[in-house]
Amino acid sequence: MNYTTSISLIIGYFFILSLSLIVTIHTIRNRKNYGTPFMGLLIAAIAFFLGFIHATLYTLSVVFFISEQLNILFWKFSILAWFVSLIITSLLFSSFREYKKIKSFPFLFYTLLLGLLIGALLVPDSIMLNLSISPPSSIIFIDPSLINYNFNFILAGITIFFQILVIFHYFYIAIIINIRSKKKEETLPVLLNAIIFSIPILLNLLYIIFHQTPFRDFFIRELFIIILWIAYFGVSIMIIKKPEIFYILPNRIYSINIFHKSGVLLYSYDFEEQADSKTESTIWGNILIGLNHILSEFLDKKDKINVIQTKEADIVVKYEEDSGYALILITNRKNSIVEDLLNNFSNEFKLKYKNELNEILDINKIINVSEFSNLKDLIEKNFQLYL
Repeated sequence: MNYTTSISLIIGYFFILSLSLIVTIHTIRNRKNYGTPFMGLLIAAIAFFLGFIHATLYTLSVVFFISEQLNILFWKFSILAWFVSLIITSLLFSSFREYKKIKSFPFLFYTLLLGLLIGALLVPDSIMLNLSISPPSSIIFIDPSLINYNFNFILAGITIFFQILVIFHYFYIAIIINIRSKKKEETLPVLLNAIIFSIPILLNLLYIIFHQTPFRDFFIRELFIIILWIAYFGVSIMIIKKPEIFYILPNRIYSINIFHKSGVLLYSYDFEEQADSKTESTIWGNILIGLNHILSEFLDKKDKINVIQTKEADIVVKYEEDSGYALILITNRKNSIVEDLLNNFSNEFKLKYKNELNEILDINKIINVSEFSNLKDLIEKNFQLYL
């Protein structure tokens, strides 16, 4: 037997296993860096299912022969882990489209297919093991080309249909995001990820389609796992090094406004040229009703509102009692990243305009708003991720 492929898969497995644990722990610890804890947990779940559970079950089922029953069981669970990984990845892609809102379809359909898959896997002889050597009496390290799994028609049909649906879903989300985005270059990572994840899925499709034909000798199954692990490595690096991609696309800032404690608008900056009319009316309707009351009383209150939630957006309010102003930032959803940027901007604003702000602490003083007309550069410096 040739053990080159087996040894290569074992080495790759331990590398991916170590990487998955690093990425999972890193993502859970730093989940707020991905926009929301939910987004961070989704990413950690993908890393764990693909890099730990699926990789382990796949390796046990093709590199070792334990017994016919156990090998088939490992292979069935690897298929299930692959399904779950694709569903979680689809959830992640959907969160790119609309922040913290996940459409019920196609995930109800995915859930139905998952149920059908589990039912098909429980059917006796849904997967048959073909061993090209005589069954050994003990556990052996085996050449993957000598061990093959045959799917029955129903199981093969479900897995093929499901994976085709996932590929279409990936590209649908990527195209919709590209169409709706004003900055097309920012949507490129989503399209690239759709392509990267689709390549191993296509290879898995080819394996299932041709697994009972002479084409199985072309090592399609092994090529699938190698390409998948390469893609996994690349995405893992992006997860650790570029977490901003997971919150910049779904998260939007509409505007930032600086109000004096008297209610006078010192400066306003719009991040979008033309806001959605529905969003704009909802946002400014709430602001006009409550702004004067909030600003007139915030200096004397211990418990202050820091976010006003509407159906279409969150209005984040940061009070600066000592300097006598409030920042009002309008975003589709508040998160820790937005709060940090707002805090940094407020600190730089106070430092740069310390004298001007001290002069107008007395509400009876005349306020010259032109003194704050050069705030554009400071805002763009602090919120460049959203420009």
